[in-house]
Amino acid sequence: MSNTEETRAENELELREVAGLSQGQIVRKRFFRHKAAMISLIVLAAVILLAVTSIGWGPLPGWWKFGYKETGALTLPGGRPTLQLWGEGGFQIGDHPFGQDELGRDNFARVMRGIQTSLTVMFIVATVSTAIGILIGAIAGFFRGWLDTLLMRFTELFIVVPVLITGAVLGKLYGSPTPVILAIALGLLNWTGLARLVRAEFLSLREREFVEAARVAGASNTRIIFKHMLPNTIAVIIVNSTLMLSSAVLLETSLSYLGFGIQAPEVSLGNLISEYQSAFATRPWLFWWAGLFIVTIALCVNFIGDGLRDAFDPRQRRVPTVRALRKAELKAQLGAPEATPTGIAVDTLDADRPVVDRLESEGDSDGKDSKN
Repeated sequence: MSNTEETRAENELELREVAGLSQGQIVRKRFFRHKAAMISLIVLAAVILLAVTSIGWGPLPGWWKFGYKETGALTLPGGRPTLQLWGEGGFQIGDHPFGQDELGRDNFARVMRGIQTSLTVMFIVATVSTAIGILIGAIAGFFRGWLDTLLMRFTELFIVVPVLITGAVLGKLYGSPTPVILAIALGLLNWTGLARLVRAEFLSLREREFVEAARVAGASNTRIIFKHMLPNTIAVIIVNSTLMLSSAVLLETSLSYLGFGIQAPEVSLGNLISEYQSAFATRPWLFWWAGLFIVTIALCVNFIGDGLRDAFDPRQRRVPTVRALRKAELKAQLGAPEATPTGIAVDTLDADRPVVDRLESEGDSDGKDSKN
């Protein structure tokens, strides 16, 4: 099969799959087909559910019997974890599955509290950054001229100043900030990338026919921006906001590890790693669990962002497998093109050559493929 015929087959397969579907349904179908994104979404939801329900959050009570500030006697020597996956007695959770620190505090409760704090910072940073980035990018891209120049120079001023250093300075000046204050401060510094992307989208969209039609119809600039242009940039906004979540949790971890972020008695994942780094050689379980959840959350959010990017990208196409093309070709030659699962017509394939010869040349017997 030539490259042109393969491209035609792939295009017809894609068009047949999305026929009659709205844009939202197409995006949802592509996202659900992204296995890594779906697995990451399930894992992230499980982590959030565990952190919220175990020790409670706000007025919500938890089912775990220890608080993250509660001290007590060591259950096992050295505060070793009571979690046992195998061995004598089989699987056991015990009273302190993640172990205890030198004060007898339950490490499971502290890690769950750290996850809650890091997630709070993550979502607030993404919300504040997204709002500022959309506003500045949309205004600069729509109005252009001196306003665009002014806003872009203002954006570049924030770009040249490292966010980590600025956050460290603010943390040093204002002592130990609360999670909400730290998140707002980081959100005010982390919007520059999205603003530039939104501006580029608006510069392209403002010359399109539907914008000119809205302007001729008497629509105000505010209506054109929020009603007509902003919905067409939603793909860029959603994807970059999702990826901003993972950078936010890593940024909070870095600041807390350096001593400029969340500090005791409050708990975050970065704060736990910083506090227990000296115990890595003697009591590594205090260090491992916080690090494991940081990596898990960051990877899950990144994979979800990749899935959203592929779902919103109109250039992404599902390439059929060689086996699917062979089965479609065989069924088409048997006289049932409407029953083909891929929906590929016979004329898009190499129909001049006998189907048995083609199947045998590709390494499969006629009988085997006929059964499939």
